[in-house]
Amino acid sequence: MLGLVHTCNPGPGDCGRRIAASVRPACLEHREAPSQTNKQVSGKREALGSIPSTTHTHTQAPKSAGKPPLFGDYEAQRHWQEVTVNLPVRQWYFNSSDNDLQYWGLDYPPLTAYHSLLCAYVAERINPAWVALHTSRGHESQAHKLFMRATVLVADVVVYIPAVVVYCCCLKEVSTKKKVANALCILLYPGLILIDHGHFQYNSVSLGFALWGVLGVSCDWDLLGSLAFCLALNYKQMELYHSLPFFCFLLGKCFQKGLKGKGLGLLVKLAGTVAASFTLCWLPFLSGREQTLQVLRRLFPVDRGLFEDKVANVWCSINTFVKIKDLLPRDTQILMSFCLTFLSSLPACVKLTLRPSPRGFRLTLVSCALSFFLFSFQVHEKSILLVALPVCLVLNEVPFMSTWFSLVSTFSLLPLLRKDGLLLPALLTAAAFCTACAAFLPLREAASEEGLRLRAFAGSLRRRLRLPGAALLPRATWWLFLASVAAMVLLTLATATLHPPQRLPDLFSVLVCFVSCLNFLFFLVYFNIIIMWDSKSGRNRKKVN
Repeated sequence: MLGLVHTCNPGPGDCGRRIAASVRPACLEHREAPSQTNKQVSGKREALGSIPSTTHTHTQAPKSAGKPPLFGDYEAQRHWQEVTVNLPVRQWYFNSSDNDLQYWGLDYPPLTAYHSLLCAYVAERINPAWVALHTSRGHESQAHKLFMRATVLVADVVVYIPAVVVYCCCLKEVSTKKKVANALCILLYPGLILIDHGHFQYNSVSLGFALWGVLGVSCDWDLLGSLAFCLALNYKQMELYHSLPFFCFLLGKCFQKGLKGKGLGLLVKLAGTVAASFTLCWLPFLSGREQTLQVLRRLFPVDRGLFEDKVANVWCSINTFVKIKDLLPRDTQILMSFCLTFLSSLPACVKLTLRPSPRGFRLTLVSCALSFFLFSFQVHEKSILLVALPVCLVLNEVPFMSTWFSLVSTFSLLPLLRKDGLLLPALLTAAAFCTACAAFLPLREAASEEGLRLRAFAGSLRRRLRLPGAALLPRATWWLFLASVAAMVLLTLATATLHPPQRLPDLFSVLVCFVSCLNFLFFLVYFNIIIMWDSKSGRNRKKVN
């Protein structure tokens, strides 16, 4: 269900708009409902055809901690610990007097719930008041904040950082200095640091499992790689962004080995690994049909609409000019998002299936994740982290474009970071990342035709159009980069220092999303070009492995 992959919530701060007191079968956005005045003002702006306002997202319960009635994303993670440690497993996803799903209801797969339970056991040993049922709601103290921040660091140290280090150590034909440089740049990526340690989430767990999966299947440890990716998918359902490349790469390996010989055996083993891992993760929720369906309803709602808030994808950008959310029926929106997501992912996936290679696999991860972010149903701005991970994996191959994308992806989070009061940390982490990339990566040389991996495409273009010169594409790319950086700098300064016009209170947020979306569309075209014109992929497969 490609078009529905993001009907779930990418983060606790986005899961539950309080629309009704009745039990909803889905995770909704966790924010206060807008006041009546805000509804009227927003409606007037829509009627005037101005930029669609989300003033209510600023006046609703903020994501920062300490503000009732929902207290922010920090409270979401704490509340899940409260629920999992005090209630039996069968009640975790059901509405009850002890588990109000309208107050940060659990809406992630079982592994997230188990992780919350593990953290809750530790918290209960330190101070039972931190996770006491009902009475701990909205609890904040310096000691508890220190504990919660420590859990994120532990998740990084246990899952994500080792995966990054091992991945960089496994890079072929790369000096030790470059391996260290790549690891440093990946770990300094601002987006993940700001969202996990500032906004407060555990994205590094699912991304770390996914990276272990990439390592496994790239090194022909296919069963271990499949297991790791299943863990990622059972931690956060948004890992469906990466599911098509994993499926196509492994299927292509089976085809290569021959479906009448070793390939069939590998296919059966992979199927058994996936089935066993999902069964173990979901075992407590397989006791009854209604139990299983309730978990699925919490993970994949469809009543939140095509998009919500300001996100740098195609639908939000188009809706600025044409109100597609109002013009098209919900079923049409779902079908439209499914078709565009599938079609934009298809070329890279077909080539990966026919010519599987680790390099092609990494590039297809980027292409598919970007297609899902741009076109799928109900995407949140934090989902760009799912694209940023595979982009970081090709930092050694296309350093200039990877660095550029990392900056744009962090910039696309600007409206969210501003609401969280994280503008200064965003500037500092972005500066540290840029400094590391400029110091350790050959960015200037990587902006050449060879460094951009566009030689085959450029040669084909020159032959067909009879264009003179060899630097046309690199020069155009460089000017686009400068224009992109200038736009990001100006909009960041405007967001930080200026007040938008009273009639257009979301002007800067809309411009940030629109500029970011244009950049992402450019990156989608670029990565598909180097995938389709990658002549080295097939010849060097054995060498890379």
